[in-house]
Amino acid sequence: MIVAALAFYLFSAMAVIGALNVIFQRNPVHSVLWLIFTFFNAAALFVLLGAEFVAMILVVVYVGAVAVLFLFVVMMLDINVIMLREGFLKYMPVGALIGVILLVELAVVFGAWTMAPQAEALRGLPTPDPSQITNTEALGQVLYTDYAYVFQAAGLVLLVAMIGAIVLTHRKRTGVRKQNIGAQVARDPKTTVTLVQVQTGKGLQ
Repeated sequence: MIVAALAFYLFSAMAVIGALNVIFQRNPVHSVLWLIFTFFNAAALFVLLGAEFVAMILVVVYVGAVAVLFLFVVMMLDINVIMLREGFLKYMPVGALIGVILLVELAVVFGAWTMAPQAEALRGLPTPDPSQITNTEALGQVLYTDYAYVFQAAGLVLLVAMIGAIVLTHRKRTGVRKQNIGAQVARDPKTTVTLVQVQTGKGLQ
């Protein structure tokens, strides 16, 4: 128990330090690297809780895909930090107002938060034998039975967010050559192909 408690405090402290560095690092690439560090520590905490499947998903999906994608995007964007800092004082009052509103909302949420009676009843139930049901099977039964509609709703929300991101970033720029499939299919070979009879030894004039 002492080793588990020490490991918990160690990984928790590292996760908090990594999360703070994600926010306070000036270099966006360093922020993404600290984010990966935080994900690894959170996965270690899930392993201590006995949720190995959730820890594996956190490492494979978030570290192996999302965080690495963030890293590549940040490295390819070539963000000019000086230009970002130019309007800091201009927008600081608006940002401070939004921050105060969010703090008030969080205070109201946490102040009115109560434990559900079903959770208290579940805590009193005995822990199932790992030999009878695995962690992945137990998680799947809960996710796809009790929270099946919520799971589908979350998928729809992510789909709408993806479509919105594509629509917002899709722009028509002038001077850029794009392939028009409809125009290529509908074109007339007589107007697009010119046959030139070249005499031997003379070439084109």
